Amino acid sequence: MPHNEIKPLGVPEMGAVRFDMLGEALRRGAADMRRAPGYAMIFAGVYVVIGLALAGITLATGKTYWLIFAAVGFPLVGPFAAVGLYEVSHRLSEGRALVASEVFGVIAHQRRRQLPSICAIIIMVFLFWFFLAHMIFALFMGLSTMTNVSTSLQVYFTPEGLGMLAVGTAVGAVFALLLYSLTVVSLPLLLDREVDFVTAMLTSLQVVTENPLPMLVWGALVAALTFLAMLPAFLGLFFVLPLLGHATWHLYKLICEAGAAEAET
Repeated sequence: MPHNEIKPLGVPEMGAVRFDMLGEALRRGAADMRRAPGYAMIFAGVYVVIGLALAGITLATGKTYWLIFAAVGFPLVGPFAAVGLYEVSHRLSEGRALVASEVFGVIAHQRRRQLPSICAIIIMVFLFWFFLAHMIFALFMGLSTMTNVSTSLQVYFTPEGLGMLAVGTAVGAVFALLLYSLTVVSLPLLLDREVDFVTAMLTSLQVVTENPLPMLVWGALVAALTFLAMLPAFLGLFFVLPLLGHATWHLYKLICEAGAAEAET
């Protein structure tokens, strides 16, 4: 599909999310990985290279604030990499050739559509989270004996440190849930249809709130697999990120198919 092709207007009908859709989305995602392994390596490689580079800088300099740059930068890269995986799955499902210039052309074309706006929202949420994280750190550790947390982990096992981790984890989980709810459906929707980013995010939030159990299970699965994939020097991301990217596209399409079927009855 040429990147300037007119897309359907508006939000499609969104159906109920069933647990069997999650497994089906993963099966279809794995099949897409096998059919287009080169694209999987390219898009996942973006994450792996950036992650390794920032981890290397952190270890070499002892400056843990580089990790903040990593956390802020990944959401910027993520949606564009995800769009590439969505486009590959889209073409495979329609039996179209995976022409590299067209696939990457679709990604480049997103900078003139709604995707940069949703990236800006993601970054603002992240920046607000870092502000709160500093407040939480100051609240629990402000009166403690100064410890270099980059060289000593003992500070985390003090009562203040454990309290900071507990509260920080809880608040971070709320922000992670918010970002997940706003983007899990909106990102593939923006690629698939001509719709503004606010409507796309509200649609995504509505899908999650109307189908809390399966969508929370999907979110937990995404978070757990991504965390585990980062442990072996980020190398697990070569498998996990393409799998989840392709699978998220298929979950979105399954929800749309369910909505169309419900509308006919």
